[in-house]
Amino acid sequence: MKLLFKWLLSAVALVLVAQLYDGVQVQGFAAALIAAFVIGLLNIVVRPLLVVLTLPVTVVTLGLFLFVINALMFWGAASVLDGFQVRGFGAALLGSLIYSALGLVIDSALERLFPKL
Repeated sequence: MKLLFKWLLSAVALVLVAQLYDGVQVQGFAAALIAAFVIGLLNIVVRPLLVVLTLPVTVVTLGLFLFVINALMFWGAASVLDGFQVRGFGAALLGSLIYSALGLVIDSALERLFPKL
């Protein structure tokens, strides 16, 4: 149940990102649901590999390169979907920062709603 709520709220967050920042466009809530799913899938499958492969760069930049990896996941999802567009890497970076901030709020709220036993 928690996973379903997280998916729905992530889609709402993606629509909110599109409303707040014009570099990101989402064509409807169904497209946001699909985009949230693809972003989550990329974060589960591809992101850990990129983090391991770019570990030296991440250490040298004191972890700031992780923002680049997040932007690449955001941009990658937009490149494979029709109803979700991002206007370049800069827009992906700023959009992923807003989306991540909203994700932290969502995770905090869901932890209060669904406490671990």
